[in-house]
Amino acid sequence: MTRVKPGVQTRKRHKKILKLAKGYWMSRHKQFKKAMEAVLHAGEYAFAGRKRKKREFRQLWIIRINAALRTLGMKYSQFIQNLKKNKIEVDRKILSKIAVDFPQIFKKFVEKTKQTSA
Repeated sequence: MTRVKPGVQTRKRHKKILKLAKGYWMSRHKQFKKAMEAVLHAGEYAFAGRKRKKREFRQLWIIRINAALRTLGMKYSQFIQNLKKNKIEVDRKILSKIAVDFPQIFKKFVEKTKQTSA
């Protein structure tokens, strides 16, 4: 049986990592060990970033809704409570979009929730 040397597979694996590290600073895009470390860290940051993005967008939507509500004389917490009481199921993303782009429609939402709370 002939001897098989692992050179081809090793080269393939190294090239794959170096391709992922393309554009990294200094030796991080040239040397395999440093590139491997950089790619692993980048993957961790990307994973955490995807989770953080969801949190930040939700915060943004709440801030926009709250700002629109304050001009109409209502608090965010009261508004959400009244929406749940009235069984109006609209998510925060859509509410913030309506509040920013269609203030007259948003005002109707607020009036609808104010009627039942009074």
